[in-house]
Amino acid sequence: MEIIGLMSGTSIDGCDIAHVKFETIKEIDSFKTLHVKTYPYSKELTKKLTNATSLSSFELLQLDKELGNKFSDFVNDFIKTNRIKKNKIAAIASHGHTIFHQPQLGISHQIGCGLTISNKTNIPTINDFRKNDVLHGGQGAPLVPIGDFGLFNSYADAFLNIGGFSNISFKKKNEIIAYDVCPGNLPLNKIVSKINLIYDHNGAISKTGKKNTELLKKLNNLNFYKSLEPKSLGTEWLEGKFMPLLDEETNVSNCLRTICEHLSDQISLTINKEKIKKILITGGGAKNNFLMDLIKEKSNASIVIPKKEIIDFKEAIIFGYMGYLHLTNRKNCLSTVTGASKDVIGGILYGVNK
Repeated sequence: MEIIGLMSGTSIDGCDIAHVKFETIKEIDSFKTLHVKTYPYSKELTKKLTNATSLSSFELLQLDKELGNKFSDFVNDFIKTNRIKKNKIAAIASHGHTIFHQPQLGISHQIGCGLTISNKTNIPTINDFRKNDVLHGGQGAPLVPIGDFGLFNSYADAFLNIGGFSNISFKKKNEIIAYDVCPGNLPLNKIVSKINLIYDHNGAISKTGKKNTELLKKLNNLNFYKSLEPKSLGTEWLEGKFMPLLDEETNVSNCLRTICEHLSDQISLTINKEKIKKILITGGGAKNNFLMDLIKEKSNASIVIPKKEIIDFKEAIIFGYMGYLHLTNRKNCLSTVTGASKDVIGGILYGVNK
């Protein structure tokens, strides 16, 4: 079965698209990546998504449709450029773009209208992967662990993705456990934007900074790190609890250095606490050489950095896999990960028999 997976992350840098072929033989799933591409967002769309939490309900509905149309344009271009036969594609599996994530209130809302995508591409589309889990008392996150162990278990015994936030998955007593560990690239990108950069390439600026010990202590003492799993983070927490503390450090390089020290502290504490021996690291943070060096220095695990295609597109591949599980009537949200009352099939399918 061939599926196109779409991922729009909290970094708000663009939409990752992966065309993937999935196969199941004797209950073992495998995949082959056929085509991948990232479509960057315009400055205007990035600004809209960044400020989306402050929109009126009507404006948010408009943005939902606008993003659905944009995803459709990306997919149609992707299909045309790669000469993909539409009748070979079983479905588009779209994560959408998270605007609100407050599972304690029963809310996890992603925009990027699935019905619009289905109609404009003429391909069945699955989205809203998180809501069913939240309705069953779960965090609706993280979702990628089902793919970590369904597709990538030959790489390592644990998985860390450093995107906008950092999440980890591993097995304990043969059960998959996963949760958000700490922020990821989001605060780094926000701070480096003060000097008109999009990101700190290779962590070069962070490396030149000095650690602010007092700030680091305050970051490490945030209440989130004292709470038990399952747990997840959202931009509301980042803006309300994390970012205000950074105002204490006005020097950009020092602030970046302190954030990297904090991220590596929390990630390494988790790796060491869970006695992880070998961990695969993906997401944009895997390209931050300085951050990777700090994690290697502080943790006891062997660190595996895969090829660029996996670093950049693992989440798009896994949402394609979640679509594959949905279409084959298999559970794709794990209660051991999210804290829901049971495993569920996440996602709403649009465009069947239209």
